[in-house]
Amino acid sequence: MKKKSSFMQSMVAVLWAFLGVRKKSGLQEDVASLSFVHIVIAGVVGALIFMGILLLIVKAVVSH
Repeated sequence: MKKKSSFMQSMVAVLWAFLGVRKKSGLQEDVASLSFVHIVIAGVVGALIFMGILLLIVKAVVSH
């Protein structure tokens, strides 16, 4: 039986993917339990947060 996943679990999986650190057992667990739609949405949200942080850093550096 497939375990239901939460959106937060998807965000954590995407965060680990952004960092490039993941155990094979964790990856297999994610593939078995996470929803594709949650992963796509979490990826887009993660990318937007990452770009926002980069923009804030650039603005802070350029303004001084």
